[in-house]
Order: sequence, then C-alpha cells, then structure tokens
Amino acid sequence: MRRIVLMVARLFFMAPVWFFKIWSWGRNDKHTEKEKFELLRHVTIHANRAGRVTIEPHGLENLPKEPGYVMFPNHQGLFDVLGFLETSPQPFAVVMKKEVENVILLKQVRILLKAQCMDREDIRDSLRVIDQMTKEVKEGRNYLIFAEGTRSRQGNRLLDFKGGSFKSAVNARCPIVPVAVIDSYKAFDTNSICPVTVKLHYLPPLSYEEYQGMRTKDIAALVKARIEEAVARYTGPSLP
Repeated sequence: MRRIVLMVARLFFMAPVWFFKIWSWGRNDKHTEKEKFELLRHVTIHANRAGRVTIEPHGLENLPKEPGYVMFPNHQGLFDVLGFLETSPQPFAVVMKKEVENVILLKQVRILLKAQCMDREDIRDSLRVIDQMTKEVKEGRNYLIFAEGTRSRQGNRLLDFKGGSFKSAVNARCPIVPVAVIDSYKAFDTNSICPVTVKLHYLPPLSYEEYQGMRTKDIAALVKARIEEAVARYTGPSLP
C-alpha cells in the first residue's frame, strides 16, 4: 500500500482536480463513453508513472475490432484494473464485488464507467447482473470480469475460474478474450515502492462458434488453461 501513498503524494496538487472531474462527469450524460474512458486513461497513466509502475502490453492486435466482447484476465491484486485502463484501446465496464461499491474513488469510477456491482452471495442479484451485462454486450459494450472471483494472493499462480462468470458472454454470444496478467501483484499487494513492470498479454479470443455448446465450467477451464500457459511462457518455469 506504500505505492498508493507515493502516487497520492506525487500527484498531491492534481489529485483533487481529477477527483472532482471524475465525480462531475459521472453525474451527467454530457460526455460520451469514449470521453469518460479517456479521462480515466489520462488519470491512470499519470498515477502509474507517479507510482513507478510501467505497463507492458502485448497482443493488442488480438482484441476484436468491433466492440461487444468480454475480457477474462487472471486476478492478482488491487492494481489489475489500472493496467487495463492504461492499455485498452476501447472503453470497457467492470464487474465489481458489492463490498467495494461505496469505497471513495472506486465509487466515483464505478459511476463514471457505469460498472456493475455483484453480490456474490445473492443468486438473484448475480442473475440481475448477468442479464444486464448480456443486454449491454449485445448492444456493443465491452466488459472486464475476473473469473476467479477474488485475487489469488499467490503471485502469478491462478485460482480456479468460476463457470458462472462466463454466463453473460455465452448468453450474448460474444467473443471471449483471455488476458494473462503478470506481476501486477507487485504494485499494490506488497510494501515495495521499487520500480515494477506489469505485463498484460491479450491472447487470441474465442469466438462464439468455438465455445458454442460447451458447459460454462468447461469454458472456464479452457480460458484458465490458456492464461496459465501464457503466464508460464513469459515468466519461466518457476512461478513466484
């Protein structure tokens, strides 16, 4: 968490201005989704630099050219979304756990992105979020979902992917984009403020035709396996 303090300290004079702008833009529809996303990208890039974090994206050419897809990365820590905000060429919304929906700044970002909050213990609420996501993805919105459900707390090792996380993609019949996140946990989930490089490998997407007819738990296992293979390839045989 020392890195967050470093970010705030180095951006002390600009942080209140950006916070007000994010809050203000989220309360009205005067700005397009693209404009709102670019505001967050601008703030994120400065925050990452202030925190001595370099984002190294790979495979951006694998992202579908047309919007209306869902990205499924592994979940390493609190920093993960910042890597996507800096590197994604298209706007996206996020599915967040309900416990953080009113946390300062996360709440304002959630409203700006029109992100979804899910109560993982409430089946009815989970179905509501799945239905809403399905509708929005069909209309051309992109989403980011952490299929592990929680950060792994095991460095570059993955937890099992939950099949239910893929229901909205299946219902929307949209491309599924696996993304391998490497070393993101080093940013916020350690006490170090040493320079760190976070790698995001956007892997080739699965089209609906490729996973049509598969059970969601089998899709989850397939996506996890592809990400694990990429993590092993780009970190070597010994994972921290």
